[in-house]
Amino acid sequence: MAHKESLRRILRKIDRMGYKAYHELLGSYEFEGFQLSVDHVQGDPFAPPSRLRILVPWEKAPFDKWLVANLSRQVGFRDFLTRSFHEATRRIAKGNRGTGNSGKILIDVPGQEILDRSSVLLSREGIEVRFALGLPAAGRTVLAGEAEEMFFQELPKIVEASLRPQSLDQEALRRHVACCEDQDAMRAQLEEKGLVAFVGNGSLLPRRSGVDDRPMERSGSQGGVILFQSPESMEVTLSRPNGGPARGMGIPRGVTLIVGGGFHGKSTLLRALERSVYNHIPGDGREGVVTDASAVKIRAEDGRFVEKVDISPFIQNLPFGKDTRAFSTENASGSTSQATNIMEALEVGARVLLMDEDTSATNFMIRDERMQALVPKEKEPITPFVDKVKQLYLDLGVSTILVMGGSGDYFDVADHVILMDHYVPRDVTGRVAEIRGALRSMRKKEGGDRFGKLTPRAPLRESFRPARGGKEVHIDVKGAHTILFGTTSIDLDLVEQLVDPSQTRAIGELIYYYGQNYADGRTPLFEGLKRAIGDLTRGGFDVLRVRKAGNLAIPRIYELAAAINRLRTLRVRQI
Repeated sequence: MAHKESLRRILRKIDRMGYKAYHELLGSYEFEGFQLSVDHVQGDPFAPPSRLRILVPWEKAPFDKWLVANLSRQVGFRDFLTRSFHEATRRIAKGNRGTGNSGKILIDVPGQEILDRSSVLLSREGIEVRFALGLPAAGRTVLAGEAEEMFFQELPKIVEASLRPQSLDQEALRRHVACCEDQDAMRAQLEEKGLVAFVGNGSLLPRRSGVDDRPMERSGSQGGVILFQSPESMEVTLSRPNGGPARGMGIPRGVTLIVGGGFHGKSTLLRALERSVYNHIPGDGREGVVTDASAVKIRAEDGRFVEKVDISPFIQNLPFGKDTRAFSTENASGSTSQATNIMEALEVGARVLLMDEDTSATNFMIRDERMQALVPKEKEPITPFVDKVKQLYLDLGVSTILVMGGSGDYFDVADHVILMDHYVPRDVTGRVAEIRGALRSMRKKEGGDRFGKLTPRAPLRESFRPARGGKEVHIDVKGAHTILFGTTSIDLDLVEQLVDPSQTRAIGELIYYYGQNYADGRTPLFEGLKRAIGDLTRGGFDVLRVRKAGNLAIPRIYELAAAINRLRTLRVRQI
């Protein structure tokens, strides 16, 4: 490994040369207290910034060993350091130093969730930070003096401010790590307690806006904020290794309805549940909320691509004899897309479904007695979800949490009913039983006595061809919800539990990795995806195509499967 002065000499040698001269920087350099590696140099100042790594040996960063004693704490610790490095760059780095991305120092910035990211990694050697740096230029001419300032003044200050124990708020660090561990511990207790979700008393569920996921401020123009308080009949206690007992509302397995008037908090509660398959940072307001890690949000998705999905439990006897046991379309309707989304989630192991009538297809959700009288079952291909939701639980053990404000027919299949009244939950399960007795539904049950068959599929390797132009592999991401895979665009805009562009980037790479290694036309999709994610978690982020990338986050199998299922070149064989 070269000494840092070698880096200085190279910079001074290439000053005022063409931008490509920066490629001489590739390599590793020894600084006081850390090592710097330049892994990739951008082609010009307008290209994505260069990729660098810093390794701080443990003896130079003697953090309390408690912080890294288990996997849960390690993820929280790495997340905290990522945020600290970002804050340090914001304070210390000068920023713009010329054209394009010149002067920028960037790290993958987390949101409200704590995800397993590649931005900060731990090894036996020490703490590795992966970040991006825009090498300065005037036009396309090297500005070596500006680069020297970044390497020799700014970076050492950033390391000192963000990666040394003495520079960090140790109480805040321990609280962050403990918060992550506590949420993992609570989530792990759900199954043994017969629950699918838990909402802690005192949680703050409303968000600032539809585009601002931070907690609503407790005072201001939006009025006061009501903290969550469980109905007494649904209160349970979960233990936490750091925070002590947590008291709150437990949502049991089975079919749970969330009802109430408009704007009383039904969808806010569901949104908190769907996001709480992930851990949240201290102060988010949802750090006391945990949901079964296999919960999947289901909605209608007009226009989506579908490839050979067996939707026959919900839809049969389509006009013109179209086969619903291997249903394919380039342009799904609301009802066929919602049926498809359910069956695809079940195919990859979802044990909890989350649904909101506002984003569901009406004809998929319910067919009331008057419509049954007008249109006989033999003329209606759709078996509504109301007739399948209980079978999902009884036959397959899959629970459903459903926001419902417009159809009391779901009272007949609900095990538990929560009424939201001015953001305050009430257990009205007993009252619903009284209503069922006094006002009996006259609609006829449809669709038989069993849920139906689950048909696994095995993707074919020919589905995954990411070539574009002169590149054999071209994978790019636009925001959190679009992947460009070769010449095909994958639209994930309505995959609502995809929360971070870094997950999306990892999904793009995992699709390619899966296609190369496990899409053999014989291995079920679920099994192949489990193997691919297992390789990633065991082998680290560098098993993927983009080596030393610092902007990836491990996705759930459900969002990975959702992306593959929306790849319009997908071809499968049912097995």
